Amino acid sequence: MKTGKTLQELAIELDRQNNVKRDFILDTRKISMAMDSGKPNLDIVQSIKGEHVNIDRFSMNDIAHRQVGTHLSIPAKYYDRMLKEYPDLLTTNVNAWFHKQPARRMVRTLDGNARAFLSDRYRRIDNFEIASAVLPVIGEMRDARVESSELTDSRMYLKIVNPRLETEVRKGDIVQAGILISNSEVGHGAVSVQPLVFRLVCSNGMIVNDLGQRRYHVGRQNTGDEYELFRDETLQADDKAFMMKIQDTVRAAVDEAKFHKVVDKMREATEAPITGKIQDVVELSAKKWNLNQGESESVLQHLIKGSDLSLFGLSNAMTRAAQDVESYDRSTEMESLGWDVLNVTSNEWNDLNKGGQSQ
Repeated sequence: MKTGKTLQELAIELDRQNNVKRDFILDTRKISMAMDSGKPNLDIVQSIKGEHVNIDRFSMNDIAHRQVGTHLSIPAKYYDRMLKEYPDLLTTNVNAWFHKQPARRMVRTLDGNARAFLSDRYRRIDNFEIASAVLPVIGEMRDARVESSELTDSRMYLKIVNPRLETEVRKGDIVQAGILISNSEVGHGAVSVQPLVFRLVCSNGMIVNDLGQRRYHVGRQNTGDEYELFRDETLQADDKAFMMKIQDTVRAAVDEAKFHKVVDKMREATEAPITGKIQDVVELSAKKWNLNQGESESVLQHLIKGSDLSLFGLSNAMTRAAQDVESYDRSTEMESLGWDVLNVTSNEWNDLNKGGQSQ
């Protein structure tokens, strides 16, 4: 499992971000792109109680750029080309469409950066609140530990292992139950609580992505004119009820029945051998699960090193290769792919092996 922040580092950063982030609901006619130091920035014009006009300028990260392009139906390839080669043309395009097709949008900012450009129906369920709700519950779990945690531009991750629930897939190969708690403040995913299996022999984590629970960031429309957005009392009450549900979900997440269901799937996979050429089977698997060349080579290396030429071995090679990629987001995606590998049908597995034999 990829190492991220310590729990103390995560807590400090969550508290800092909670104190400096700002959110706005605005008509796009009150938003404009403006060049600053050769890069497009986002200007927000806000009337304060109808008496004062304030203009805030924010730089834009990749997420905000992509969401602006998607909202305005500008093809990503063309948007990126304008951003790189002709940013003045990009600002002209964006500003024209902001006025031609006005809409209310939520702009989320942090540290002087526009980090998200979202629907005005986006429900803010923030990382600080999630962590504040779930960490005390994790503290109640005897011997449970946060194995890995991280904050990226797109998500927060908490990966918890409970060593009190463990078993052997086969002799000497011990796995322990765990959970992944994740959230995105910028529209890149729901609040999610998913089972996780931790393999002691190589510190691999495998995320079971179809046995968890999710809560999406969709709510009623935020009302009002242009303004900086704060919590109202109704939303605070709704959020308190939601956080209580999240706490209950976390308490039930390390479920013995689900854990043994996953372990049974692992045991079945140990009996599904790789019969084709190893390199070709990995290349076909890379195409099936959209791995790039570096990721494919890493999977092949760990499959050979692990000396387990089975479906289980391929799954473990996938989750072990997840530790090698630089991006924590991508690493977590690859930990989920390990579960996808285990769930191939017998026909799909036969096809992968036949492809390896025929090349």
